[in-house]
Amino acid sequence: MTEDVRNITTALATISEHWQPHRLHSINDYDVKVVKLQGEFVWHIHPDTDEMFLVLSGQLTIQLRDRDVVLGPNDVFVVPRGVEHCPKAAEEVQAMLFEPQGTVNTGDADGEMTSRLREFCEA
Repeated sequence: MTEDVRNITTALATISEHWQPHRLHSINDYDVKVVKLQGEFVWHIHPDTDEMFLVLSGQLTIQLRDRDVVLGPNDVFVVPRGVEHCPKAAEEVQAMLFEPQGTVNTGDADGEMTSRLREFCEA
């Protein structure tokens, strides 16, 4: 069914704000999200789930308390559950996230960067 097909490039083109994840699809109990990132996020933990980042374009640094993980296009990194981290990007990054449904982007940190999950809607 063509209404079930989603195009990543089209979805990213609809996103105007950074750090605002949009659900592209769901699979089982997981959401596949697309997001644009720029600047520094907040230090946070997801106590009950891992978080997978797939960089589509740009360079993303995942700051951990003991090291930095630098990701480029087509790189994948999984932040294990319970590990404090802070993503940052000097220039705009386009990425996909794979997380259980209901995962809040700021984990345990809450605050002004907390974003409700938005749905991708083709125009």
